[in-house]
Amino acid sequence: MPEVTKLTERAEALFRELDRLPLEQRVEAINRIRQCLHEHSPFAGEPVDCVQWVRGDQVEGNDYNPNTVAPPEMRLLALSIEADGFTQPIVAHQAGKDRFVIVDGFHRQRVGKKPGRIQQRLHGYLPVVAIRAARESEADRIAATIRHNRARGVHGVLPMTDVVVTLLQAGWREAEVARELGMDDDEVLRFKQVSGLPELFRDHVYSWSWD
Repeated sequence: MPEVTKLTERAEALFRELDRLPLEQRVEAINRIRQCLHEHSPFAGEPVDCVQWVRGDQVEGNDYNPNTVAPPEMRLLALSIEADGFTQPIVAHQAGKDRFVIVDGFHRQRVGKKPGRIQQRLHGYLPVVAIRAARESEADRIAATIRHNRARGVHGVLPMTDVVVTLLQAGWREAEVARELGMDDDEVLRFKQVSGLPELFRDHVYSWSWD
């Protein structure tokens, strides 16, 4: 395909110019080029199509993640990133021009930010993908975090209770909470019961099975 060959040759000439830039400018140029490619990509609807390199001090954790990782698993995660490199980007909500709040990947960002060989190798940057703009409300971001966690992680009961309560108080129906968090109706009910908040049961039909 001669058109593809010509386009690739022009891109290679551009990349030779890129190699001559100082590190910070080179990273900024790479990010902008990737954004341009993303806009014209047939996969533009997929966040992973556009991984950006973001300074570590611009990436921060959220305050609702109930996922926990034990010390042995954290050491294994660090070893994996040390040996294999970053194979999974951090998923984040872009809360401003220079601020990213983590949706998934809190422990990966901890490993990437920790002073040492990995941080030096990354030049203080972290690989980040931004969630879809339509999913940037707090309730949607919480649900996205829980979905990522439940697919592979461990949850504390009390933190998960807080998440369910937050979504219900934000106006979500029980069926929405169950669907968005990958739960069944009984799980949602149990978390409501653990919360001990009577207002969550204001419209709930009483069942003798609760006694």
